Amino acid sequence: MKRALLLTVCFAWFMLGKPVDASAAQAYAVIDAETGRLLDGRNEDTPLPIASLTKIWTAFTYLESGVESGEITISPAAASSEGSSIYLKSGTAVQDKTLLYGLMLRSGNDAAHALAEHAGGSVEGFVQLMQEKAILHGLDRTVFTNPSGLHNEQHLSTAYETGLMLRYAMENETFREIATTKKHVYQNEENTYHWQNKHRLLHSEPTAVAGKTGFTKAAGRTLATYFEKDRKKIIVVTLNDPDDWTTHLDLADKAFSTYKRVTIAKKGVYKIFPGVQAELEEPIELLMKKGEQAKLSNLVQIPRGKRPTATGIWTVSFDNEPIVATDVIIRQKR
Repeated sequence: MKRALLLTVCFAWFMLGKPVDASAAQAYAVIDAETGRLLDGRNEDTPLPIASLTKIWTAFTYLESGVESGEITISPAAASSEGSSIYLKSGTAVQDKTLLYGLMLRSGNDAAHALAEHAGGSVEGFVQLMQEKAILHGLDRTVFTNPSGLHNEQHLSTAYETGLMLRYAMENETFREIATTKKHVYQNEENTYHWQNKHRLLHSEPTAVAGKTGFTKAAGRTLATYFEKDRKKIIVVTLNDPDDWTTHLDLADKAFSTYKRVTIAKKGVYKIFPGVQAELEEPIELLMKKGEQAKLSNLVQIPRGKRPTATGIWTVSFDNEPIVATDVIIRQKR
């Protein structure tokens, strides 16, 4: 009896004490949406297929391409695009913003093709724009071969860099408007369409405000979600995760519980050197977990010259890696 009791107690302790693996994903990343700092991850830097998460960058590239907004005539090639579709008809004219809604909410490959042709002159030309923009934003492990995410052995990104894609895109006001939309009504001459965002968490989880779904046989289920809670903003990306909805909720809950929004430098005037002051017009706040503040360092860059007032840069680094930089007013006494 005693032996049986001992085994039962040990088993119970094992079950209670065993760490829970929050994700069955092949790779995942949780990043601070304001700084891009990695908060949690596994295989986050491994290049993998991302499927339709590609469309985050397609929309962002289109919106910042400089092309004039307006109607796009749907080509036969766009109308017959392989994969998920919003059922565009060849020869019809559709507003580009409508196509962007169809791209982000319904993952229309036909919409991706039409937008690419319009902004890039051809699909190939637009993919080059996507790649150039990726390089500009430091996405060194990301390669695009098409605007929709259809499988190609070279079309790869990482969980971390895909998270950065969503972070950069959400800084664009039009992208944010579209990506946070739960339902969009589109009407043409023949029908009225009610497009519901495929991202399930946007309809069921108050902290999930934007995101994108993806799937191909090669990539498996891919998912990106932008969460906001108590002024904390995080992005979760999972690649090849069969239980991605649960994983995103678990990882977001873990991040919100672990990280606090900490004021690193208050708004106000700081004495840098005798006769030199730096004024922060807004406080610097970061997501930090217990013990991390000791790894922070601050650097104030002061422009050359003896001007009474100038603009400098206040940089905060974590483990000697810069994570945030903001303008600061430098005042010097002559």
